[in-house]
Amino acid sequence: MNLPSPPTQAADLLAITAEQWAHVITAPPESAAAWVRAAANLGHAEAQAVLGQWLLDGHGVPRDAAQALHWFLRAAQLQHVMAMNMAGRCHENGWGTAVDFDKAAHWYRAAADQGLAPAQYNLANLLSSGQGVTRDLPKAYALYRQAADQGYVKALAKLGRFHEDGQVVAQDPAAAAELYRQGAEGGDFRAQFNHAGVLAAVGRHDEALVWLGRVVEGATPRYLRQAGALLMESGNAGIRAVGQRMLDRAGAPA
Repeated sequence: MNLPSPPTQAADLLAITAEQWAHVITAPPESAAAWVRAAANLGHAEAQAVLGQWLLDGHGVPRDAAQALHWFLRAAQLQHVMAMNMAGRCHENGWGTAVDFDKAAHWYRAAADQGLAPAQYNLANLLSSGQGVTRDLPKAYALYRQAADQGYVKALAKLGRFHEDGQVVAQDPAAAAELYRQGAEGGDFRAQFNHAGVLAAVGRHDEALVWLGRVVEGATPRYLRQAGALLMESGNAGIRAVGQRMLDRAGAPA
């Protein structure tokens, strides 16, 4: 299927079918980006959110975090919930703007209130740390639970930590271990690391090493540096070796 002609007026967008839109998103990056930009300029919220993401990723367009935030904010004003979440991410991480946890919390809350699981998770992270908001562990726990109940795997490791530490809920190592296992099997590297720790603690080192190997392949450089440093303190040579792999893969901080 060829790309539909780029829209030149808002009425053109009404004629675009779901199939055509899906084709636009998967088309060669440069031609798709031109089409999406045309739709974004005409006020199409989904196109604005997609263009924002592509500007962050450099998909068909040069990377431009400031312009990405511009489009996320435009889409957010049209009540596009994922754009609200991404506006929060930009403000939290300093993508295209100064770091501003207050603004990040504002946009996360706007999207979380509409039930978006990633925003619930991101807002919970701020509530856990007290960045941009008053620290509120019970509210953070509730938001992690809401996100997890929607299948957002990242939230499982966070819930597991509450149960492991006995914060908000009663301390329950078995419940924590089960949450870590579920998150690990769902592909979350934080849960994989914690699940490996549970296995290692009961002498199941070979299984732990398998999960730690997955962390090496999937975690962010920052997490690898933190996890690798912890593993280097292990009394198990195999685990220390994985720790060194993590540090090597992460490289020096930027």
